[in-house]
Amino acid sequence: MSIVDDIDRGIVAFLRRDGRATFAEIGAAVGLSAPATKRRVDRLVADGAISGFTAIVDPHALGWDTEAYVEVAYNGVVSPSRLRADYTGIAEVVSAWTVSGVADAVVHVLARDVRHLEETIQRIRGLPDVTGTQTEIVLSRLFQRSPD
Repeated sequence: MSIVDDIDRGIVAFLRRDGRATFAEIGAAVGLSAPATKRRVDRLVADGAISGFTAIVDPHALGWDTEAYVEVAYNGVVSPSRLRADYTGIAEVVSAWTVSGVADAVVHVLARDVRHLEETIQRIRGLPDVTGTQTEIVLSRLFQRSPD
C-alpha cells in the first residue's frame, strides 16, 4: 500500500461527502487537475484505501424501522472466519464485530418491526454453539460518522 498524504486524505474526505462528485470538482478542492485526481483515486482504489463506492440509504425509508445490537456468546473458542460465515448469510445482520468480554461477537441488526427482530434473534440463537444473546434495541440514532 502506498503512503497516503494530505491530498489523498482530502480526496477521501470529499468523496465521503459526495461520492458522485466529478474528478474536476474533487481536484478543485484539493488543488489538482481532473486527470491527476483520477490517477490518485485509481491508486487509492488499487491500494485498498478506498474499498468501493456505494449509496448511503436511510433504512427507515425502505421500511426497516427497528434497529438493534445483539451480543452473541458461543460455547468454546470461535474464530472470526466462523463468525463471518454465520452472519453473512443473515440479511438482517448489516455488520458484525468480534469483541472482548463475555460476548464473542456483536451484530448490528435491522428489521421491519419488533416481530421481525425477534425472528432474526431466534435465527441467531439457532446457530450451532450459540449459548446466549443480549439485545439492545435502538430508540433513536443521535448521529453517525467516521473519521476524516
